[in-house]
Amino acid sequence: MPNPVAHFSINTSDLPASRAFYEGVFGWKFNAWGPPGFYMIDMGAAAGGPLLGSLQQRREIVPGTPMYGFECTISVEDIAATAAAIEAHGGRIVMPICTLAGVGQLLFFQDPGGTIAGAMQYETRPA
Repeated sequence: MPNPVAHFSINTSDLPASRAFYEGVFGWKFNAWGPPGFYMIDMGAAAGGPLLGSLQQRREIVPGTPMYGFECTISVEDIAATAAAIEAHGGRIVMPICTLAGVGQLLFFQDPGGTIAGAMQYETRPA
């Protein structure tokens, strides 16, 4: 089974300005969800598909390395097998497996070129 990108996050140091930007440019709507400073993006019915997005306060998964750009999370069938494969292929786990209640199990990794991304074993896999 393929492992699609299922979620992206936009990390920002200015939530109000970034929210206004994406609302104004793309017409996206934002719904507070989970921790403070975290919003799920409503891209509208025309967006279709299983891709989910969020806007959140900039963070450092690797200390001293702020997250810039769009942060992607890849949907996987087996998080433990994925962690092993990451390490076997020269990547490293930068945030160990954690459980997000009602969502699934998540880890973050760094590929051999330095790019950081997430892998999530969803409780209910996105369609």
